[in-house]
Amino acid sequence: MYRIAIISLHGCPVARLGEKDTGGMNVYVLQTAKELGQLGHKVDVYTRYHDPADPQVVKLNDNARVIHLQAGPYDEHKEQLHLHIPQFLSNLYRFQEGEGLSYDLVHSHYWLSGMAGIPLSQRWHIPHVTQFHTLAEIKRRARVGQVEPSVRIEGEKSVMSAANAIIASSRFETEDIVHLYGVSPHKVHVIPPGVDLALFQPMNRTAARERLNLNGNKIVLYVGRVEPIKGLGILLEAISLVDPCEHVQLLVVGGNAEKDAELVQLQLLSEKLLIQGKVDFLGTVNHDELPVYYNAADVFVMPSYYESFGLAALEAMACGTPVIASRVGGLQTIVKDGETGYLISWQCPEPFTQRLEMLLSNQAVRQSMAVAARTKAQEMGWSRVVERLLELYHSLTKIPLATS
Repeated sequence: MYRIAIISLHGCPVARLGEKDTGGMNVYVLQTAKELGQLGHKVDVYTRYHDPADPQVVKLNDNARVIHLQAGPYDEHKEQLHLHIPQFLSNLYRFQEGEGLSYDLVHSHYWLSGMAGIPLSQRWHIPHVTQFHTLAEIKRRARVGQVEPSVRIEGEKSVMSAANAIIASSRFETEDIVHLYGVSPHKVHVIPPGVDLALFQPMNRTAARERLNLNGNKIVLYVGRVEPIKGLGILLEAISLVDPCEHVQLLVVGGNAEKDAELVQLQLLSEKLLIQGKVDFLGTVNHDELPVYYNAADVFVMPSYYESFGLAALEAMACGTPVIASRVGGLQTIVKDGETGYLISWQCPEPFTQRLEMLLSNQAVRQSMAVAARTKAQEMGWSRVVERLLELYHSLTKIPLATS
């Protein structure tokens, strides 16, 4: 049995998904913590308070829990959170010592958590596993005008240097870590994220559409955070070019109009393109409701400039929905071009429009891809992810897996 301290400083795993700074990483932390707990390992996920109503401790199952700690103002911007790492650590030590806790390994998520993981690993004399989910240098190269603070870039380098092991989502992320940050390839371990196959599975499309009160239009879906790196402007332009005979409707799940300036800009763009009647910005929905949206859609689109993995694409595939995605990052390992969907090499609307029209006009191809998509997703359940995590933990701690 392992005793694991998971650090997810800025991303609370029980926070509402789809708003700014909540997405695939939150799902990853939640699902791996729960799976590890179900296998008998003791898991504490340390994150920061995001709301005064947050309870300090949230129980995930008998062995896994989320622990909220004060680290700056509740609404502090992510770019300022590094200033509050000392407060986070002070409160973590107080909680840990108060409960008499000890750990075998610390696993950090994102560079902010990695910066906290360094002193934790040193103080407790235990290995430190880290994974970044997104990296500043890659984001900066992926999109012209993308500005990343130097403190983040230097922080990522420090974490990579100090950590005992780095987890990458794909071989593409591994190559980026090795070439852009000068890390030894022996330090990087590829463990792709997974999907909840019990939650995300095919259901009757007509029933799904009835639940969402959708009409007979062809449904194109996007699910995720709403920010420039996600390429939603490209998707809106692509929708504006789709043949009107296809009667297409775009559903955008994610974002908060009161908080996200990017969402407001996208709404204005839809008006400029004269497609406001074809686009529904739905905001966030409960994670458990997402399968209904995936199943209601004819096509799922992820036009990102960069994705370290692209968990929403895998969720869509698990529901039997073909995916059209940018040929970037981990999306290249999820989507099999021409089999489970299409990969687009150019960050411009016309190729997306072309593939959308091909899929929307050909039900036989959609059905074939739907079957292939579900089959591919079935290879990537969370239990398999945790199995590989435990192998890595064992290699670092030398605690026998047989005792798990």
